[in-house]
Amino acid sequence: MKIIHDSDELQRTALALRAQGKTIALVPTMGNLHAGHASLMDEARPRADVLVVSVFVNPTQFGPNEDYEKYPRTFDDDCRVCAEHGVDILFAPTPATIYAPTFSTYVTE
Repeated sequence: MKIIHDSDELQRTALALRAQGKTIALVPTMGNLHAGHASLMDEARPRADVLVVSVFVNPTQFGPNEDYEKYPRTFDDDCRVCAEHGVDILFAPTPATIYAPTFSTYVTE
């Protein structure tokens, strides 16, 4: 299982795989993996050539009174679960990788 922390590396890897005609399945998670996540991996595994699981505790999903810092982070256990379920790539970015200092978003109607 390959572990990738950088979003640019993941994009390069995915583009190379697709150029080879490979299909990719993604199981997005916030980590702290359990049987429900494992079930999703097991469903995705036979449906694609490459199985990617993301583990990203997204700070934007927490409100002002919710404790982002206390959300359980069990990376070693997550790696074990992924390996046991045939994951090819584990994508584990940091918030700084996802939300770079120059990050900006807006919606225009």
